[in-house]
Amino acid sequence: MARLADRRRSGSRGDARLTATSTRDALGAHLQAMLARRTDANHEFFAQEAERLARLCHLMAERFARGGRLIAFGTSLAARSDARHVAVEFVHPVIVGKRALAAIALTGDEGELQCQLDLIAREDDIVIAFLAQDDDASAATRALELARRRGCLTIGFSNIGADWEFEPPTDDDCIRQELVETLYHVLWELVHVFFDHRGLLAGRDARRVHDAGASSFLYPFLAEREHELEPVVENVRRSVLMKAAEIGALRAQTLNENADALLGAASALHQTLEHGGKLLALGNGGSATDAMDVVADFRAEGVAGRAWPAIDLTEDSGILTAIANDIGIDAIFSRQVIAYGLRGDVLIALSTSGNSHNVIEALGEARRRGLSTVAMVGYDGGRVGFEQLADHVVITRSEHIPRIQEAQASAYHALRELAELVTDAGAAA
Repeated sequence: MARLADRRRSGSRGDARLTATSTRDALGAHLQAMLARRTDANHEFFAQEAERLARLCHLMAERFARGGRLIAFGTSLAARSDARHVAVEFVHPVIVGKRALAAIALTGDEGELQCQLDLIAREDDIVIAFLAQDDDASAATRALELARRRGCLTIGFSNIGADWEFEPPTDDDCIRQELVETLYHVLWELVHVFFDHRGLLAGRDARRVHDAGASSFLYPFLAEREHELEPVVENVRRSVLMKAAEIGALRAQTLNENADALLGAASALHQTLEHGGKLLALGNGGSATDAMDVVADFRAEGVAGRAWPAIDLTEDSGILTAIANDIGIDAIFSRQVIAYGLRGDVLIALSTSGNSHNVIEALGEARRRGLSTVAMVGYDGGRVGFEQLADHVVITRSEHIPRIQEAQASAYHALRELAELVTDAGAAA
């Protein structure tokens, strides 16, 4: 099969394929090596960029306060998933007390990115460009040039002419994407700190300083004076490092504690895809964009040059809204499982809570129809984990939704690689 335009696997990702005599232990060791590369890159990246991220949060807050919007764009399947994910986070805050901020995702479906930006970009907007290493950067570069001329603040993750560029310290596209996801989650979480310090935003008056009292160790930002920028920046910098350490630990928990589930799911995927089956993926909100990324991963060539059929059940707004309107939101995925799912296929469901009704309905329908099922869930696993509603359940033990999604990205990236590396002998082990 020809290489896909949005291929995501780089040549630095280790052995092209484990041999026919590979054992489950060898696959487990490969999983540990994947975790080690992520741990090192995560520490290096955020140690280097923490202060710049803190200062960028301040600049973004000033623009949002003046009525600016976030405009994210990407054209390949993987880049589109990130553009849509960051837009969801800013528009629909899942953390109590965070305000909804205007954000738009452009994917190139409606025409050239530069033309789309020309229609909507305003002076105080913030423009983020997403692209994988193999993507054609020319369209993104032209779009960023227009945005900068318009007066927008521009952000990128490679050398493409953005005002603020953050280059992940790895050639592995999956690890790069995981670091970038943590980065834009951190921007979303910490831009709000500066809204609580109005005096630090250009054109805003300072308010009376908060007395954090005994809670100051939990909320160090509240005790800072509103005209003192540097102490707030320093506290935000420390918060960036804390969040990076948090995802590092949670990623390790997810891949270590769920190693058996991931290896079992990889075997099931290998057997299905090598024998003509397909993958279905689903999720809600940010998890819907992760399902989009899962499908991008499987449709693209991997470490051994294989690309496999996959369907994103969140993709078609016409189908989703028709089912939601005529039957109900709980059926938006299960009805598609009925339409597309065949015995022997595999369904991957992503849910931060493990309790989403439409996810549970889809998993049930998939089991009744003879599909293998994989669920990636957060918190304590919710109903999906407690009732073992999937054949392979990967639990990320956290109540912090951004960190759950970041760890789940590492898990499904690892699953994609393991599914290709496992052999028929390894799958049977």
